[in-house]
Amino acid sequence: MIDLCLSIFDWAKFRSTKGAVKLHLVLDHDNYLPCFAHITQGIRHEVKTLKTDILSVFSFARGSFVVFDRGYNDYKLFAYWSKQGAFFVTRMKSDAVYRVVKENSVPPASTIIKDKVIRLSSALAVEQCPYDLRRIEVYDEERDRLIVLLTNQFEFAPSTIAKIYKDRWEIEIFFKTIKQNLKIKTFVGTSPNAVKIQLWTALIAILLLKYMKMLSTYTHWSLSNLIALLRLNLFTYRDLIEWLNNPYGSPPNPPENIQLSLPGLGQHEGGLVSSI
Repeated sequence: MIDLCLSIFDWAKFRSTKGAVKLHLVLDHDNYLPCFAHITQGIRHEVKTLKTDILSVFSFARGSFVVFDRGYNDYKLFAYWSKQGAFFVTRMKSDAVYRVVKENSVPPASTIIKDKVIRLSSALAVEQCPYDLRRIEVYDEERDRLIVLLTNQFEFAPSTIAKIYKDRWEIEIFFKTIKQNLKIKTFVGTSPNAVKIQLWTALIAILLLKYMKMLSTYTHWSLSNLIALLRLNLFTYRDLIEWLNNPYGSPPNPPENIQLSLPGLGQHEGGLVSSI
């Protein structure tokens, strides 16, 4: 969610006194970079965007794990991924109605409290998601709370499912990174196109920065340090890869300032003179 002033960005509907746009991302676990992005008004619900905009043009490969928070809970989506052969892991809503099909044993002295196979039993859920699901209760030691996970993966250990869900936090870290280091909280233009261009530019910049970090043999780069030092060296004449590998080395001597003549211009002792 990116907040906007409704009086200036009157097209960015969110609430009666507040404007916003939403940046919907699919973050790839392999490199923690977005593999799909979509921008909508703040008022548009996440589930509607996923079902009508994202899944119509983007599909998850069979065997993929789709990890999301409770904002994307939807019985039709649970059934869709079960049919497609993709796995999902999410937080279970506290008011969900279900019956227990089977109770699995849990490892002793672990953070796993319960591991059950369930079937959603509300009238709507029976119609939209007639599949067995897995309900796992995990104790979060860091925040002293109980987390209830829901998945359609029955083979992995419950601790592995919990770790998979924990990795969902990487998308929050990604959003925090672009908000702190790139210009997406204040905008140059006020039209929908101007805002989208600035957001897409930020995403392209992150892609290039991550690629540069990958190319470097210097092991102490953090993304924030790389961005800060790049800003300081924008007008420094030096080889980019050499600088990435040795950022604190002395810069090379700049080339001599050679004045090049333009076509149709001749030289004389005082400088350039037109021959036309």
